[in-house]
Amino acid sequence: MTVFKTFLQVLKKNKFIIIMYTAILLIFGNFSMQSSQSAMGFEASKPTVFIVNEDKEEGITKDFVKYIKEKCEIAEIENSKEAIDDALFYEDVSLVVYIPQNFEKDIMEGKEPEITIKKRDSYYGSLAEMLLQRYIKVAKLYQKNITDEAELVAKINETISKDVETEVTTKLDTTSLSKATRFFNFSSYSFLACLIYIISLILTTFNEEKVQKRTTISSYNYKKYNRILLLGNALYAFVLWGLYVIMSFVFVGGTMASLNGLLFIANSFIFVICATALAFFVGNFVKNKDSINGIVNVIGLGSSFLCGAFIPLEWLPDSVKAIGHIYPTIYYVEANETIAKLEEFNFETLKPIIINAGIVLAFTAVFIILTNIVTKKRRRV
Repeated sequence: MTVFKTFLQVLKKNKFIIIMYTAILLIFGNFSMQSSQSAMGFEASKPTVFIVNEDKEEGITKDFVKYIKEKCEIAEIENSKEAIDDALFYEDVSLVVYIPQNFEKDIMEGKEPEITIKKRDSYYGSLAEMLLQRYIKVAKLYQKNITDEAELVAKINETISKDVETEVTTKLDTTSLSKATRFFNFSSYSFLACLIYIISLILTTFNEEKVQKRTTISSYNYKKYNRILLLGNALYAFVLWGLYVIMSFVFVGGTMASLNGLLFIANSFIFVICATALAFFVGNFVKNKDSINGIVNVIGLGSSFLCGAFIPLEWLPDSVKAIGHIYPTIYYVEANETIAKLEEFNFETLKPIIINAGIVLAFTAVFIILTNIVTKKRRRV
């Protein structure tokens, strides 16, 4: 009981540290979720094209120009090299197409028309080029069997007017699940920072020379001593986790009550257990309170940048992710990414989550064993 009371006193003195890291989660986590939501929005837009037509605007040439106007935004600029180059440079135009004099004749004779283009090295420039090539390829394909120009134009329009219909079959609220993923991924930093900082402070207090000597000569078994401290830290971690779960309902909403949301919560609970064990292990090495900030930065920030907590995993190079696997955080983040995509709940779909959670628990066991070994050797010394 004495050990536990001392633990609570130290925790109370450092409550502002907990508030600070929670505030970091609220501010930057909310910013991250808003950025993620904005990034998920998609709005179809057309590339901007400038047409220089050197052929007669009739027949298939006229239809080709009409097709470009339907699929693209047409820029209005001066037809001069300087004006065109400026428009491309300042991104006013994505692509410039030069239709040659013999465009209609070449198409009808089955030849490859020598269309010249200028474009920016961008998505819109490539999209515009693809649209032009589509028309030319369809025209060449039908020209082999159709010699009448009017019939050829009609057949081309019939083909290129057919758009692929897409149907969204998923019933998932992808926006909310994306927000939940970003929230829980980002919270891994706050969990590590709060737990390592506070637990290290607590353990440095208990590991002070006078306190340690009194504990060593007492009848307290080192395993029991560690167990009481670990349980006290676990209680603190549980309260911290509960606070963050409540915040997830506030920020994400009703999705947290779904099966996906409950899996997020369960996965975060497993990670908090591991983070507590890690913090307890690290805290037993800390002798100087001034070094705690550096440790928090190395472990908390290091794992967050390498494991996808701050930067989505799909944006990280394979080499970075390979290094990140030395931290339990990456397995926690990978499980979150899988949970966000779950529509069916069975052993096969849950297997990747179970494996990642098992690895995190294996890290937990290793940290606890190492802590007992370290403290046992220290007592012998």
